[in-house]
Amino acid sequence: MATYAIGDVQGCYSALRRLLDQLRFDPARDRLWLVGDLVNRGPQSLAVLRFVKSLGARAVTLLGNHDLHLLVVAAGHVKPHRGDTLAAILRAPDRDELLDWLRHRKMMHAGAGYAMVHAGLLPQWSVPKALKLAREVETALRGDAYNNFLRHMYGNQPDRWRDDLKGIARLRVITNVMTRLRICTVDGKMEFAHKGKPVNLPRGYMPWYNVPRRRSRGTPVICGHWAALGLYTGSNVFALDTGCVWGRTLSALRLSDQLLVQCGCGART
Repeated sequence: MATYAIGDVQGCYSALRRLLDQLRFDPARDRLWLVGDLVNRGPQSLAVLRFVKSLGARAVTLLGNHDLHLLVVAAGHVKPHRGDTLAAILRAPDRDELLDWLRHRKMMHAGAGYAMVHAGLLPQWSVPKALKLAREVETALRGDAYNNFLRHMYGNQPDRWRDDLKGIARLRVITNVMTRLRICTVDGKMEFAHKGKPVNLPRGYMPWYNVPRRRSRGTPVICGHWAALGLYTGSNVFALDTGCVWGRTLSALRLSDQLLVQCGCGART
């Protein structure tokens, strides 16, 4: 049995199936960890959702910022962005079933000696603390009042964590860290405007994984989200968003021996 962690798919169903063929993935014995952003920008988001959902417990799927965006759009709180490719999901006959399945996915996962999160972790958070905080957002998304959380989820403030945060502000910070974080300061102040390569950063900011004495450093962390970064395997981090939706590659990491397998994506496949 093998477990493979796979980077951001973003609606590239054909590429996902090609990668699984390369891996000789057998759903009867193998398992998948998906770092989030199953949907959007690529052409086959509906097919990706249906396929991953069909895998049941054989796939551990995290929520990424694009997945949460789908939930917010579907709830009517924001309009689709230019470039979104979510229309097929929103008009699908199984739309409600898929959306309900999606909002029950995890914000963070740990097992087999690894932790997995879509974007990153603040330097002050240990893996056990981050997992506990992730459960708070998961509870909000799965509860009867999930629509209220989605209505107020967006926003860049507060831009740092405090243990005494409460309510929507607390949930928003946790969500922003786990689904949007790229850079922060040593004390954990976040900045969301920089989306390019980790060069020419604002003064005092650095990639989250490079912050000295990061408390999660002792556990290998698998993440995605930062397509401009590309494949990164330093600082006990495996960043697997290798820009499939932008015509680059889709990447998989076999957890047992850290073997990396990639397939070419072409243009939006």
